[in-house]
Amino acid sequence: MADLIRLLTRAHKLLRAAADEAMSAHGVRIGQNLVLEVLWDRDGLSPGELAARLNVTTPTVVNTATRLVNDGLIERRPDPSDRRLVRLYLTEKARAAQAPITEARRNLADHALATLTEEEREVMAVALQKIIDRMQSPPTPT
Repeated sequence: MADLIRLLTRAHKLLRAAADEAMSAHGVRIGQNLVLEVLWDRDGLSPGELAARLNVTTPTVVNTATRLVNDGLIERRPDPSDRRLVRLYLTEKARAAQAPITEARRNLADHALATLTEEEREVMAVALQKIIDRMQSPPTPT
């Protein structure tokens, strides 16, 4: 079983490095693309709403949002009905990056999965989702 964890870890590191390289070609760092993808689907979310969709903490989103604001990819605006709340909106620069980033991710997936059959891809997707679900649940006492 330890060999499987080692393989998953190695695959993760290689995919992360390749994704970071692919995203940086478009002015976006790994992780930032995930925030942008959610906002491309639903612009104007609060950091808390975004964190819930990404299954990360709100401070993580706030830190990433600060970098995205500094890079001119998103902007913060007060919520019109609750001035204490901030909402995150895409800039034109971020909208223009959507197609190239989507294409870069597609190319990366095609490269990474090229040697797998459709059945192997389906089995891997189910297995990885089961691992994710299990790791998100509290450990069982022994």
